[in-house]
Amino acid sequence: MLAKTRTRSGKPLGYSTVAGLVLYVVVWVVTIGPLIALFFHASSRSIERQLSRTGGVSPLTVSFTSSLIALAVVVLLGTPLAFGLARSKFPGTQVVRVSIQILLVIPPLVLGLLLVYLLGPYSLFGGVLGHLHLSATNTFFAVIIAEIYEAIPYYVLGAEAGFRSVDKSLEQAAGLLGASRLEVFRSITVPLSSGHLATALGFAWARAMGAFGAVIVVAYNPHNLPMAIYISLQDQGLGAAFGYAMIFVIVSLPVPLLAYGWARTRSKSLERDLGLEIHTNVLY
Repeated sequence: MLAKTRTRSGKPLGYSTVAGLVLYVVVWVVTIGPLIALFFHASSRSIERQLSRTGGVSPLTVSFTSSLIALAVVVLLGTPLAFGLARSKFPGTQVVRVSIQILLVIPPLVLGLLLVYLLGPYSLFGGVLGHLHLSATNTFFAVIIAEIYEAIPYYVLGAEAGFRSVDKSLEQAAGLLGASRLEVFRSITVPLSSGHLATALGFAWARAMGAFGAVIVVAYNPHNLPMAIYISLQDQGLGAAFGYAMIFVIVSLPVPLLAYGWARTRSKSLERDLGLEIHTNVLY
């Protein structure tokens, strides 16, 4: 029976190939098991119950708004940093890269404690923020700060990989045609790395939406979605927490999935089109 199973080329699948496919499916199902369990146990009624109660929509509003602001800051600061890491040859570049990687692997709870020491009301930077009538503890601003620190390494490292993947000969050809560095970056580098950038942005968005460890230390209030899940679990039990968990998955999961799907085709098509355009201009 196994020997009669055929691939697209018409060749029969061997026992080892079928066993590998079975193992692949089993591992995949086990990996996404928690997500499957979530959808089986949660219901639209639990979502409606959480959103209809007093202040039930507030965690969704806080998470969505703060994540968008945090993502804008991440892109604004992270894009030039990622480009510098991808193109710079200075010895200090490696130190910067390692520090970003450390920020990625440090436990979020520890990160929150460090943010208290860095931006708390009795710290140097906390005093500066106080003069600006801002506080990095128990405020909406504090939620944004925590989300930025949790999300930015995901974007920077992904964007750096995207910039590194760009064929430098295309950038050089555009420069020879008279394009400035900014024009080359805007019309060549960014489009060719857009697939990686979109993927990095999608995962940074998910990370910002799911920020919890740092948030619970610096901003217990106002509640974002992960905090609302935690409080619902503590106060009302597992069933109540599933409602907010479903809301979180519905809101945050599509973005990285769509970004990943779009990225699979974007870079190759752009590289082909831009390559043809540049070489046509060189020839004619």
